Amino acid sequence: MSRPRVHITEECLREGMQIESVTISTQDKLELLHALSRTGLGHIVVGAFVSPRYTPQMADIDALVSRLEPVPGVRYSALALNQRGRERMAAWMPPLSGTGEPPSTLCHMCDTFVRRNSNLSRDQEIASWPQTIADAVAAGAERAGIGLGAVFGSNFEGRFELEPAFSLLADQHRLWEQAQVPVDTVWLGDPMGWCTPDRVKELIEGISRRWPGITHIYLHLHDSRGLALVCTYAAVEALDDRYDLYLDSTAGGIGGCPYCGNGRATGLAPTEDLVNLLEQMGITTGIDLGRLINAVWLLEEMIGRPSFGRVSKAGPPPTGEDRYDANLPVIETFAEARHFALGAAVTDASKRPWRTPIPTPTHRQEPRG
Repeated sequence: MSRPRVHITEECLREGMQIESVTISTQDKLELLHALSRTGLGHIVVGAFVSPRYTPQMADIDALVSRLEPVPGVRYSALALNQRGRERMAAWMPPLSGTGEPPSTLCHMCDTFVRRNSNLSRDQEIASWPQTIADAVAAGAERAGIGLGAVFGSNFEGRFELEPAFSLLADQHRLWEQAQVPVDTVWLGDPMGWCTPDRVKELIEGISRRWPGITHIYLHLHDSRGLALVCTYAAVEALDDRYDLYLDSTAGGIGGCPYCGNGRATGLAPTEDLVNLLEQMGITTGIDLGRLINAVWLLEEMIGRPSFGRVSKAGPPPTGEDRYDANLPVIETFAEARHFALGAAVTDASKRPWRTPIPTPTHRQEPRG
């Protein structure tokens, strides 16, 4: 089956930490960053160069980057929302680099969210498009992107229909076309978790029909209502090998914007669950799921509570020599469930209520190739 090339961007240190306690130390963040760097992830966002007045959790971003030990093959980037932030970030290039995205225009469907999140109006976002395009042309841009935030709905304004979204994307595409810069990228954000698989599929297929030159699709889907993974599946199924699909996720599924109204209940898809989904679909990620689960356990120690991911609790589907022993003791707790990685030492070996030992299965189906 023809499928898109899938790229994962790990947002735990940015999207995740921005909603967590300011007491988490730089050393703890650094340890987590280095653990994530050793998993095979190709792109990690390390934080944001923003005002500590509004996001105090990012106050130590310079100290964190100064102590980063880059792993070859991993691209490290950060978020900057204004010129001051971009100047601060430029001082750390390298080890930081760009996100790989082209210059882009963007606006949000929800005016209320923009005002709460950025002290701007949606009209101001739209008014910035000509200058963004002029700057890109002056810099010799050879490709461009268009984008929408809060594309599916808002906790403040309700559900958004897709036709207005297509109209706003068309307005952006037309301006780039007039500037003779080809558009090959679209960014679609859902900060308040209103995505549903049917509408993700409809939006992506509509974009593909209207603008066949767009072959890079970026999705930033929040998991407020538990639908980010199934929406990811819908996106994968809607695309073929002409496309690159870029997915934002966070280890443990933590994260959330403090201006959305749901706080820490608004995470992204857990990276470990996303990796498992893709691998089970036959899409190779190059990510070591065992190392990623260890990083999630480290994260949970840092934040002092369980994260939202499932694979970090139950482990990946056991195959080959990793299949469970037929006489594994009764497993009841989350701690005991970690036997998949930690072995029998974490189980209650006395709880085996069957009267006689259960024979080891003589026929075990191999995983599909």
